[in-house]
Amino acid sequence: MEIKTTNMELLKTISFLKKKSNETGSAVWKDLADRLRKPKHRRYAVNISRINRNSKTREKVIVPGKVLGSGKMDHPVYVAAFSFSGKAAKKIVDAGGKCFSIPEFVSKNPKGSKLKIII
Repeated sequence: MEIKTTNMELLKTISFLKKKSNETGSAVWKDLADRLRKPKHRRYAVNISRINRNSKTREKVIVPGKVLGSGKMDHPVYVAAFSFSGKAAKKIVDAGGKCFSIPEFVSKNPKGSKLKIII
C-alpha cells in the first residue's frame, strides 16, 4: 500500500514501528504500523471515555491515531498515541496516568507485551 502523506512525523513513526517489528519479531508493532498507514480520513480518533471504559487501572493502552478529550477518566492509565488533544492529555495526567508518543512507548516496551490497542 502506497502512503500519500507528507507528514514526516507519521512516516518516521511507521518506519520505526516496522524496524522494531523486524528486530523483536513482535507482530503488534507491524499491525500498528499498518493501522497508521491508512488515509487520514480513515485513521482512528478515540475519546477519553472509550479508553476509560475499556481499560483497567495502570493498564498500558495504545491508540493508532489521535486521542480526543470527550468524556472523563477516573483511573490512571498509560496511554501511547500518535497525537493527543490538549484536553485529552490533561485529563489523562490529572487522573494519575501518563501520555507517551508511540516511539517512546515502544522503547519502554520493545516486545509489546501486556498492552491493549484501542480503536
